[in-house]
Amino acid sequence: MKLNYDVLIVGSGVAGLNTAMHLPEDKDVLVLSKDYAWECNTFFAQGGIAVASDKEDIPLHVKDTLNAGAGHCNKEAVELMCSEGPKAIKDLIDSGFQFDTDEKGDLLYTKEAAHSTNRILHAGGDATGRELHLFLMESLKFPILYNTQVIDLLIKDDICYGVEVFHDDKIFNIYAKKIVIASGGVGSLYEYHTNSRTISADIHGICCEHGIELKDMEMMQFHPTVFVQSTAVRKQLLSEALRGEGAKVVDEDGKRFLFDYDERGELSPRNVVSEALYEHREKTGKAIYLDVSSFETEHFKKRFPSIYFNMKNLGFNLPEDMIPIFPAFHYAIGGVKTNFDAKIETIKDIYFVGEVASVGVHGANRLASNSLLEGLVYSKRVANDITKTFTCKKSNLVFTCKEVTLVKDGDKTLKNELRNLMWQSAGIVRYEEKLKKALNRVEEMLELSTGKLIRLRLLTSRIIIQSALRRKKSLGAHYIRGENKV
Repeated sequence: MKLNYDVLIVGSGVAGLNTAMHLPEDKDVLVLSKDYAWECNTFFAQGGIAVASDKEDIPLHVKDTLNAGAGHCNKEAVELMCSEGPKAIKDLIDSGFQFDTDEKGDLLYTKEAAHSTNRILHAGGDATGRELHLFLMESLKFPILYNTQVIDLLIKDDICYGVEVFHDDKIFNIYAKKIVIASGGVGSLYEYHTNSRTISADIHGICCEHGIELKDMEMMQFHPTVFVQSTAVRKQLLSEALRGEGAKVVDEDGKRFLFDYDERGELSPRNVVSEALYEHREKTGKAIYLDVSSFETEHFKKRFPSIYFNMKNLGFNLPEDMIPIFPAFHYAIGGVKTNFDAKIETIKDIYFVGEVASVGVHGANRLASNSLLEGLVYSKRVANDITKTFTCKKSNLVFTCKEVTLVKDGDKTLKNELRNLMWQSAGIVRYEEKLKKALNRVEEMLELSTGKLIRLRLLTSRIIIQSALRRKKSLGAHYIRGENKV
């Protein structure tokens, strides 16, 4: 098996595959996928891609993103994403990707919470991520190695030379002149989440081991409308587009209680809706539902086919039936601190892009459907920077593979305890004392003799909790009970 490449891309979601799409064909590139390629968050993205509908909408898109981010965004990063977004979408369409259109062939834009206008493009109804992922996979001009887990970065003298991987029951090194990390977020750290099973914070933990700076790790976004009562590990997401197009949140008495918390009701930002659901259930003990009965049946089937099919398999007849809902972990706003070309200050020849990174576009609360746009815009910048700075003069060092046990007996029990601990203590609503107790327990677990994979989860969990403890007042997705919001 070949072990040396020009470019190595870790991750087979939108950020990784779009990076590959924009690299020259004469480069020797390998894409690593932790599982099968479709086991990524891109594949499960429902709502769509937020993009300015015309030139006049760009400053409005910037404003909405900054407002949702609760004053914590990097304005320049937001302006870059919103201004380069239309070109990224045009590139997709010119390459053959098809968004949903009306009878005349005009693009269909819909609205989601905290957007001031209709600017969400979708494909396949509510299967935008799946359609985009399929298109990028079909467009991939480089090989992809499946079932390959990165367990370390090969770094010496502040230069990254490649990665250490576990594949086919073997541990070995793969080298490259440029390494792109597009591995996704941290969803599997939480008991209730909407993420792919592969999203388990391994890379974040590796970054902790190497002293790579992680930013805003307290900013974890919880999606308010999720069917959490299924036995599946990945809970059923109910797209924000449902509320954008008329679905209502009600309690068991039929009351639309969200207006008691924010005048925008169902169209409030995600963190506001999630916190309202949490507090209303805690205060009243009443069940909470998503009411989609305002939709005509055939239109619902066509517009939200994935939700219709998945919920039917779970025994629901939509849009007639109301769906029990509660928030679940959805998106890691924080991540590896990067500049606008996805580089980090301390180590050369490595890029972090997509959900694994924190370039500053989401601030304290991600605006709905901005994540796919971020992946498209910033991955193209990665490809451009690699092409512009690529040199063949870099000599590969040989790294000795270390003796490492990935999984030990008892790790699964610890993993389940950690998922519950993170949900209870570093979830939708946080208390300082619970965070301190959780941190103590994580420190205790780190002292145990465990496999490396659970250790990486623990390292990432520790920095999330530590970040939450440092931020004493509520901001966006970080909600400390008993403090005034700022």
